[in-house]
Amino acid sequence: MQVLLHNAVLWSALLAWALAQGGKVPIAFLLHRQWDWGLLVSPGGMPSSHSALVSAAAMAAGLCSGFDSPLFGVATAFALIVIYDATGIRRQAGEHATLLNRIVEDLQGGRLPDGQALREVLGHTQWEAFWGVLLGVASAYGIWRLLCVAA
Repeated sequence: MQVLLHNAVLWSALLAWALAQGGKVPIAFLLHRQWDWGLLVSPGGMPSSHSALVSAAAMAAGLCSGFDSPLFGVATAFALIVIYDATGIRRQAGEHATLLNRIVEDLQGGRLPDGQALREVLGHTQWEAFWGVLLGVASAYGIWRLLCVAA
């Protein structure tokens, strides 16, 4: 258990994820002038918590184990897959949900059938992923300085 408390890769990833999820609420407020606390636990939106988490893990792996280490290579490959998925496949699924919801509204005369509307914000734009990566790298650097350099 003591080892987990000093795991800079894990803490960097968790910090970046928490900052990204928490940051969605004030950013959405600034854009829409309405508090949406549901954003704390929902996927999609600015910044990308997926991108922040995996880029923080990769950056921390590089800082702690070396940028020539196998750990950094695996973490970077994993990050690239997650970011690609978040900006590509999941974003497309969100666009399909938007279109399907519009078709249902048109066919139902403006009324949705019983049940929930399809989720429309599943993925991220490249811009959202970019800011998630920057947040992840900054989080990893801060944790690295705290746990690896100061120790």
